[in-house]
Amino acid sequence: MNILETKGLFHDFKGLEVLFDVNLQVKKGERHAVIGPNGAGKTTLFNVITGTYRPSRGQVFFKGKDITGARPHELNRIGMGRSFQITSTFNRLTAFQNIRLAVLSKRGIRFQMLRKVDGMGDITREADEILKRINLDRERNMPAGVLSYGKHRSLEISMALATDPELVMLDEPTAGMSRDETHHAVELIRRLTEGKTLVIIEHDMDVVFSLADRITVLHYGQILATGPPAEIRQNQAVKDAYLGELEA
Repeated sequence: MNILETKGLFHDFKGLEVLFDVNLQVKKGERHAVIGPNGAGKTTLFNVITGTYRPSRGQVFFKGKDITGARPHELNRIGMGRSFQITSTFNRLTAFQNIRLAVLSKRGIRFQMLRKVDGMGDITREADEILKRINLDRERNMPAGVLSYGKHRSLEISMALATDPELVMLDEPTAGMSRDETHHAVELIRRLTEGKTLVIIEHDMDVVFSLADRITVLHYGQILATGPPAEIRQNQAVKDAYLGELEA
């Protein structure tokens, strides 16, 4: 069963086509990577799926429902969580306060009620449990803006997951990380997405091949190939278009 599907998806910026007839299928419960050269349209595809952009043509389906053009907050409410290529935490708030905001969003508590939130013990407990799971409990009261880059990214990934989505969309979660930070992030993603569906954009092929059950390759806005990692690794067209560049 497909939890996410796009049909005949096109998108352009002032007449410049970026996506061409993209038909993507993501099965429920799988970890699906989207790879391709810079400019292939990967982030644009994410932005169309998650409601930042409206496609010029085509449809997006989530759990069988047409969600084309739905807004990001609407998609979050029905089970789609997303992190961004550039960190998007609230840097002046503490790690705890950032996670708490995500928990509040999951429970549908309006931000106007934040003045009452300190008295909500269950919200506090859930946020603290999440911080322990991601090994940020020692940084609980530190502003997000002073966290190390790797911990900052871990916080953002966890905010996307704190809303308890069925589908998790991660845009280059390990970009800019050291090798040790990347290893930690991969294990964190693997642990936190257990039992969920993951779609990930990633340039690090070690991350892709260690995490993904299936891979879709975008090239000049079109799907070049989709398949399990071993099949993609051996695909000559993919090697010529992308993997050969990385192995050279």
